[in-house]
Parts: sequence; C-alpha cells; structure tokens
Amino acid sequence: MPNFDLSEDHLAVEQMVRDFAAKEVAPHIQENDAKKHFDRSVLKKMAELNILGICVPEEYGGAGMDYVSLGLACEELEYVDTSLRVIMSVHVGLNSLSLLAWANEDQKQRYLVPQAKGEKISTYGLTEPNAGSDAVGIQTTAVKKGERYILNGEKQWISLAEVADNFLVIAWTDQEKKKNRDHSGLSAFIVERTFKGFESGAMTHKWGIKAGNTGWFKLSDVEVPEENLLAKEGEGFKIAMFSLDQGRYTVAAGATGLIRACLDESVKWAQERQTFGQPIGQHQLVKQMIANMARDYECSRLLWLKAGELKNQGKRNTKESSLAKWVSTVASEQAGSDAIQILGSYGYSDEYPVGRFWRNSKGGVIYEGTREIHTLMQADYALGYRVDKPTRISLPKYEKS
Repeated sequence: MPNFDLSEDHLAVEQMVRDFAAKEVAPHIQENDAKKHFDRSVLKKMAELNILGICVPEEYGGAGMDYVSLGLACEELEYVDTSLRVIMSVHVGLNSLSLLAWANEDQKQRYLVPQAKGEKISTYGLTEPNAGSDAVGIQTTAVKKGERYILNGEKQWISLAEVADNFLVIAWTDQEKKKNRDHSGLSAFIVERTFKGFESGAMTHKWGIKAGNTGWFKLSDVEVPEENLLAKEGEGFKIAMFSLDQGRYTVAAGATGLIRACLDESVKWAQERQTFGQPIGQHQLVKQMIANMARDYECSRLLWLKAGELKNQGKRNTKESSLAKWVSTVASEQAGSDAIQILGSYGYSDEYPVGRFWRNSKGGVIYEGTREIHTLMQADYALGYRVDKPTRISLPKYEKS
C-alpha cells in the first residue's frame, strides 16, 4: 500500500513554519496588507529558521531538507498570506534551485551559499512590459564585449524587485535569432543590484498580495562579467522553463494552503452564524461550498505532493507541476469567492480575511503560466501532442545527509 503519511521530519517542518507564520506574521498581516507595506524583517526571521534555504543541501548553506519540505513550507506560509509564499517562489523556486542545478561550483559558492543562508535575497527576471506568457517576446539584450556582457532592457511584475540582491535575468545574446524568435538565442545571467546601470522601483497599483514587494527593474548598459553567464550561451530558454517548473510547484503548494485558509474561515463562520433559527452550516447550499473546498484541498495537496516526490527522485515533473499549479490555483480562486459568499456582507469587508484571500488568489491563475496556458499543456499531454524529452540538466535527486 502507498504510504501517504508525512515523515517525522516533514511534520516538524510543517509545525515549525506554521508556528512561525502564526506568531510573526498573522498578527500584523491585515494592517500590512491595508497599508501596502512589505515588512522586510520577515526575511531575516525566515533566514534564522533556515526557511530560505530549506531544500538546498547543507554543503551549500541550506537546511538539507527535501523538496516535499519546500512544498509544506509554502502551504503553511500562504495559509497566512500569499506574500510569504511568493518569497519562497522567487528566492528558492525560481532562483536558488536554478543555481543548484545549472550553476558551476564558483557560482554556487558566490551566490547560492549566501542565498541559502538568507544573507542575500534573490529573485527572477523574465516578464517584461510586453512579454509574459510569450517568453520569446522579451526584448532585453546581452551583447558580448570582451570579457563582459552589456545588458539593456526592462523587467516588470518582479517580486522582491526592490529588495533582492541577486537577479536571474533572461536576455537575448543572439540578435539574429531574436529577429526570428528562435529561443536558442536566449541566455541566462546572474545580475547583482550593485552593478552600475541597474535601477529598480515599486509597482503600487496592484490590488492583490499588497503586503508583498512587487516592482520593476531596468538595465541600462549594465556590465555583467562573463563568469556570471549561467550554463552556456543559448540555454536561457531551457533555464527559464526549468525555473518555472520549480516555481509552479511552490505556487501549487501555496494555493493549497490558501484553499485551507478559506475552508477554515468558512467552517468557523458557518458554525457560529445563525439564520432562520439555525447555524448557516445547516443550509444545503452553504454545505455545498464548504464541501467543494474540502474536496479541492485534498485533491490539490495530493497533486503537489506527487510532484514533490518526483523531484525527490530526480525525475522530470513538468507535467505534474503544471497540473498541480493549474488545479490548485483555479480552486483557490473559487474557494476565495465562496468564502466571501458564506460570510455575506462581512466577507465583503476587510474586517475579515476572506476578501484578502480572494484578491490574493487571482494572481495565482495568472503568473507562472496562466490557467489558459496550463489548460493547453494538459490537453496536449493527453492528446500526445506534447511529450517531455530528457533535459541536459535536471534538479538534483534528494540525498538525505
């Protein structure tokens, strides 16, 4: 029989992150969200608990836990607020795990080690003002001059844009291939905030994940040493897609936590609120919404756990991570909407958290592959139009210390 029980290590991670989020973040999140305030101190606290390097091997400064532990951390963090899980998605999923797989030893020592320790914060730069799902549509360029690359371009909707020290940037190194939209002309670079010509700013007009830092950064003749080229020239698209596999996994686990948050708030309200002489939980249509949340939570959790176990085994999980991300984020949006409905007029007020849950959920069905992108991917897998081929680089198999 398959064993669906979490190990003692997993349970310890789950409880540790749950306690941290409840104690350090939950008491302040409503105010921070209302004021659009990102509390930078949370990064230091997460670093002290080794959360920022949770699944990075100990030899590179991490906690040495497995990829399921990463998922558990993401679920518990987003249970309190999506902004916390976003930190894990960009710092760990999109950036650090990409370095773990693709970086050479020198790059790992210079960048991965301090990131795993939380001494440096990292993020990921693919999206641009005119390029989102169409990754090949980016316009950022990197021109080789001697022992350096000169980068020019602008990235937008970048989480931790004003906070991160290190940025994984995708840019065109072959301008002829850029004209022909040939993705083999893209390359990946590690860019430091301190490089001359780097500029960043905040995006303050978003209406979800308001307690998180989201912004843009601009590269104006930024000189990047050739030793900061990640892997080989022309592998930028492969690295970008690899990064998204890891990011989508964290989003899926986080959205699962968001469903659970909606479920818990809805159950509590349905048991306490009285209408027509009985708790509203006795009304069949309220039961329907709560039942859907319970169903979607269990389904979503199993999907991300499956993807996490495949990562532990060193197996490719593009299909599984895509499915988990698609199912859980769509379900979290519905759970947020239903939670508001269950709370009625109170749900429409910021006095209760379900409105924030719904606002935050909307981002999940957009970033790291829209729900439409993942719908097409899953259809293509089913029809046989899409078959994942072996990659030159894969996420390292988990080896317990």
